[in-house]
Amino acid sequence: MMEKYRTAPNSYAAIDLETTGLNPKTDKIIEIAAIKVIDGRIAGEKTTFVNPHQQLEERITGLTGIGDAQLKDAPDIGQVIGEYVEFTRGLPLLGHNIIFDYSFLKRAAVNHGLEFEKEGIDTLKLCRAFMPEEMSKSLGPACAYFRVGLKNAHRAMGDARAAHELYQAIRARYGSAESAAGAAAAKIFLPNLLICRVKKEQPATKRQKEVLRELAKYHRIDLTVDMEYLSRNEISRLTDKIIAQYGRIRRDI
Repeated sequence: MMEKYRTAPNSYAAIDLETTGLNPKTDKIIEIAAIKVIDGRIAGEKTTFVNPHQQLEERITGLTGIGDAQLKDAPDIGQVIGEYVEFTRGLPLLGHNIIFDYSFLKRAAVNHGLEFEKEGIDTLKLCRAFMPEEMSKSLGPACAYFRVGLKNAHRAMGDARAAHELYQAIRARYGSAESAAGAAAAKIFLPNLLICRVKKEQPATKRQKEVLRELAKYHRIDLTVDMEYLSRNEISRLTDKIIAQYGRIRRDI
């Protein structure tokens, strides 16, 4: 690895996602942004809204400014994941807590039959190494500490650009063998293999959909998800949640 990188890497794909929540097993991508950086210069940018096939919670719209109207005509993740796999090909991924974004992308790739094994550079890890211990290492405070502009926070492209510029600022200060940090400290910049084990999810069965429809009708629940896009595990969890909250269907004997 050290032979490959004489100084901190300067070619990568900075990525960021907005999602419906924090769990890649149950939550969905709603926006993707990627910036291709070659030798420190931006060589391309790509961003896309993604239809999660469910209504957004108010807290997500409040945080991101993204609403259902912006997503209703957006492509499904299956229509765009291949474009991002190709866009980032041959480059390590870079992001602030990169494993979060990678775990969502990896799940999407596996579910659509794509290989997506990547190395990653984590600006959060770098901030933990080079910022004062008592300071917050989240993206906003980190950018402020390294005097990096952060525009359009909690939007995918704004945060991807901020991660790229943050990395460049940290790299300029600490990332070369000739820097004050020296060669030993520069090792922290080396990409690491991103490990996220994912199994391909199976679509919900016809019977599962029938059971959920009956349950929703019985309890007069307006479903906020499109069950045609649910996996077997997802529809099973949703059915169990409704039963736990409202009870089973009581049938006359």
